[in-house]
Amino acid sequence: MRQNRLIRSDQFRQQPKWFTWFNKSWEGSYSLGTRVNLEKESLIKAAKQATGFSDFGMDFWEEPLEVMLESINKEARLHPIGRFITRQRIINLLSVRLRAEHYFKTYPEILEQELHPCLLIIGLQRTGTTKLQRLLAADPDNRSLISWEALNPVPVKGDIRSGRKRIKIAKTSVKALKLMSPGFFAIHPIEFDAPEEDVLLLDVSFLSTTTEATMNVPTYAAWLENNDQSPAYAYMVKLLKLLQWQRPGKRWVLKTPHHLEFLPLAKKYFGDVQFIWTHRDVRESIPSFLSMVAYSRVLFSSAVDTNDVATQWVRKNGHMLSKAMTFRQDQDHEKFFTDVSYPKLLANPLKVMENIYAARGEKISKELMADFQATNLKNPKGKYGNHHYNLLEFGIDHQYLHHFTADYQEYQQVLGVLK
Repeated sequence: MRQNRLIRSDQFRQQPKWFTWFNKSWEGSYSLGTRVNLEKESLIKAAKQATGFSDFGMDFWEEPLEVMLESINKEARLHPIGRFITRQRIINLLSVRLRAEHYFKTYPEILEQELHPCLLIIGLQRTGTTKLQRLLAADPDNRSLISWEALNPVPVKGDIRSGRKRIKIAKTSVKALKLMSPGFFAIHPIEFDAPEEDVLLLDVSFLSTTTEATMNVPTYAAWLENNDQSPAYAYMVKLLKLLQWQRPGKRWVLKTPHHLEFLPLAKKYFGDVQFIWTHRDVRESIPSFLSMVAYSRVLFSSAVDTNDVATQWVRKNGHMLSKAMTFRQDQDHEKFFTDVSYPKLLANPLKVMENIYAARGEKISKELMADFQATNLKNPKGKYGNHHYNLLEFGIDHQYLHHFTADYQEYQQVLGVLK
């Protein structure tokens, strides 16, 4: 059966034959001038032509885009398909910004809204964040970010309420990903009409970890870690207001591990926020994520080094965890946190839902509990295959992992979240 398919982390290089052939053929034609252009001026021009707009807004900061493009062009070693995907993605992000500014000017009431309160899922990658977000999204009062909205939060050709054109684009994107990397869905299920990570909204400011998760861009990654992320969070709030203007709710349910590194900004810009921190043994979660990164990167490059993936992201995860723990150590912040144990989420997800709502002083009705149960049954573990991963495949061991996560592992013991 489909659910029993085993996806190994060391199979990420096994791309479909057509994918490999197409890349080789395209690269062989570079002498004819077929190499995709990834220069800023070309990308901006294409976005303006695609939308018919020219105003990116007074708060558009070009430096992140410039640093990212320089790093991609010099370090990422993209294959032809990777360059094509990257160009289309950046043009789309620029187009989103252009369309957003048009809507902000045309409908000033968008930015006059108050942002909905927010349930913010912030656990590391591979700690049950997707499962938890989908469960919480079953509550009709909760406004989640749907995959087609994450790709295109701003209406396309007036599809303000229906989202028809944006849904069509998202369906095409999902089909394309399945063709290029069938095994990826066993690691991270992507469905056009299911909740998705809000890090994609930070992408619109070119200040997010998406690029370093999908490409080898050490210069950009280092720059990102040492520069102010406030512009991205401020603009994300504007996009969230635009989204809730299109489809209101009572509160947002958002999630991305990216926020672990920037909790002070999340608290500042989201205001009424409840941090839901999912916890799993890092000896399981981090190797699983390294496999996910490897699967992501071969969509863009044929030169994926698993040891580079590990050395970058183990340190990065340790850094993110350290920043989050520092923020939480302030006693005034503790009240904003709810912890979720990954083992308990798998064993008794409905009890986890009760705990989350109880932290907000709310009780779950029988009808809503039935909705949670239906959603849980709809999204079983291994829905798209079973993912097998091994830390040794990435050239590191548990001792190396412990070096960067020892403080967090001790903290998990104090919280008692590994049972």
